[in-house]
Amino acid sequence: MRPEVWTDIVAANVSANGEIVVGIDPYLPDVPAAFEREGRGPDWLPRYLDFVLDTVIGQVGFVKFQSAYFEAYGLAGLSAMSLAMRRARKAGIGVILDAKRGDIGSTAAAYARAYLTPAYAGGSGDFEADCLTVNPMMGPDTLEPFLDCVRRYGKGLFVLCRTSNPGAGWLQDRMTGNRFVSDRLADLIATVGKDCPQGSHLSPVGAVIGATVPQEGKRLRNLLPNSIILAPGLGPQGGDAKALDALRGSHTGDLLVPVSRGLLRVDDRSITLENYEQLIKERLELFKATIAAQTQLSAAG
Repeated sequence: MRPEVWTDIVAANVSANGEIVVGIDPYLPDVPAAFEREGRGPDWLPRYLDFVLDTVIGQVGFVKFQSAYFEAYGLAGLSAMSLAMRRARKAGIGVILDAKRGDIGSTAAAYARAYLTPAYAGGSGDFEADCLTVNPMMGPDTLEPFLDCVRRYGKGLFVLCRTSNPGAGWLQDRMTGNRFVSDRLADLIATVGKDCPQGSHLSPVGAVIGATVPQEGKRLRNLLPNSIILAPGLGPQGGDAKALDALRGSHTGDLLVPVSRGLLRVDDRSITLENYEQLIKERLELFKATIAAQTQLSAAG
């Protein structure tokens, strides 16, 4: 039976299938043309999502749906995302919705109802995730509706802290007083996480810290000893497995590594679906092996 709270899902699924998170960012030019067999509209999305889930279920413990890509396809995209999220959760996979929501008052509460509130508690259930990415830049009060769902329903959060994009340092590496903005965000994440215990060494309130910034990552990990870090940037963005050492802590499950384009994107759209399935599996095994080898090397050193 699948655990009911986020930190237990993380601990169980990392132990069973490792730290990789399959990032699903559907964009038609990046997927095999075979999915278009019934036309060029978004009708290809359900087939594509079923194919990806068929391929990775049993191989990974987590998937991350990037909401923007589905929103770009309108109602059909949102419907396809909803069905895929439900299927993944039913299969025991931990579902992260990458929506980076953050707003004030009743608007933040509405986002929390949309993404983190179960149907039995008044949510629609259409987009219910196990964990949601949130943006704290408007202040700590904007996190409270999401934190309430963490406490009530056993959900998880990933709060933006030091992101992987090239321009992140413009604000996140600025000094305020004698501290970096990202340090202050890490303090906030650690503080609010202490108020949301889930009976685990891990805090359900984690941080998004890019694998592209190992120096900053090491400093921030020291401020977040019990937090789960979501570390984007491995692969096309320039992060490598060595950088993950700076972000890994001492608890099972305290680091999750999302891989999106590096896993699912194709350059040759004429690839057959049989070959595409094999390609995904080979890439997945390569990422797993690379991370495992680096972990063993670091432990030996």
